Amino acid sequence: MDGLAIATSSPNKIEEINAIRAVCQSGEMKTVKPTKVDVKLVGHDGTIFLFDIKTAKPNAGGFKEFKRTLLEWVATTLAAHPNANVQTIIAIPYNPYEPQQYNRWTMRGMLDLENELKVAAEFWDFLGGEGAYTDLLDIFERIGLELRPEIDAYFVKYNRN
Repeated sequence: MDGLAIATSSPNKIEEINAIRAVCQSGEMKTVKPTKVDVKLVGHDGTIFLFDIKTAKPNAGGFKEFKRTLLEWVATTLAAHPNANVQTIIAIPYNPYEPQQYNRWTMRGMLDLENELKVAAEFWDFLGGEGAYTDLLDIFERIGLELRPEIDAYFVKYNRN
């Protein structure tokens, strides 16, 4: 964390996991209460995926804490299961810049963008297979059109023109 925070090292998830794995069974074990995992999946091959879901435009200053959370999840998992294949990921379920690419520059230097971040289609297609994100967008559009009168009627009481 220190090297990333002062930019003397670059994020590399594989190296970080290996460094944690090398010490995960040594020293005095302390009881910790890590941040709750939003989504946990276990792949058919036993890989443990732990997701922290964030808003579409998270505060750039929060990425240091996001990274700390991901590393703590790796450490607590490996402390209990030192041979586990664990992947910790920040998930941003929606790209507000669509059709442009999601702007990732605020995360560069703290997150290994290739291995620690899934945005929009990357996230939903990972969970549900190729095309899951497009299917979700279609469902939201259909429901929005169908329920438009009901939605408009609800919000009219907040419209003070």
